[in-house]
Amino acid sequence: MDKPVTKLLPKFLAIIATAIFALTTLQVGLDRLSPAIHAQENEFPGEKIVHLLQEPRHRTVHNVGGLFLLDVQVNPGDESFPHIHNQAILLTSISNGAGPSNGSVRAITDYASTSLTHKVSNAGPGLLRIIAFVNDGGGVSGDTRDGPSGMSSEPQIENPWFRSYRIELAPGEATGLQTHQNPTVIVQGSAGTIHITRTDGVTDELAAPGDWAWREEESQFVVRNMGQTTVAVAINEGRQ
Repeated sequence: MDKPVTKLLPKFLAIIATAIFALTTLQVGLDRLSPAIHAQENEFPGEKIVHLLQEPRHRTVHNVGGLFLLDVQVNPGDESFPHIHNQAILLTSISNGAGPSNGSVRAITDYASTSLTHKVSNAGPGLLRIIAFVNDGGGVSGDTRDGPSGMSSEPQIENPWFRSYRIELAPGEATGLQTHQNPTVIVQGSAGTIHITRTDGVTDELAAPGDWAWREEESQFVVRNMGQTTVAVAINEGRQ
């Protein structure tokens, strides 16, 4: 072997060793970041696992930045793909398969720190339907200065990711003029007809449970019951 090559060999070997060490360190780091995902994949051997936002029964119907509105529908006897939750989520239940849920709302914020993979099934006999609000942000910790004006009740749910109000309007009854500092979705929870009217006169009509209307931050609006029966409404903010 020529002398110049002999001199270069130790340096070349040192570079190879450094590269191998770096790749090994990277793999160890990745393994430490994803033990939960590995474990969850083992729970569904041979099945396709997707993220929540790619699961076909969880259909995205509106998206602004890191906020996603999903219309979740699972037919009787059907089951979703195993899917990964890793974002805070607010669930407005329309029907649970056994019957109407009247727009009950609950939040699951643990997903933002601890991911979960699961499947959703429906034994029936009716449709399982949820309007799901996903917040991909880190939450608004310890700050309540983004509260709305014009609300006549306290929020049913308030956490760093969401703020939710439940109202029930008698026939012909309307809310006061309300203004939300965060993007807001109004979801009809029970049978009836409601109008969501902005100050410029633009009106959205909701006519069935699960119908919804989106309002951007600082939008002013009134919700009015146009029907003949009391109607339940969820007003959900995505805090950011």
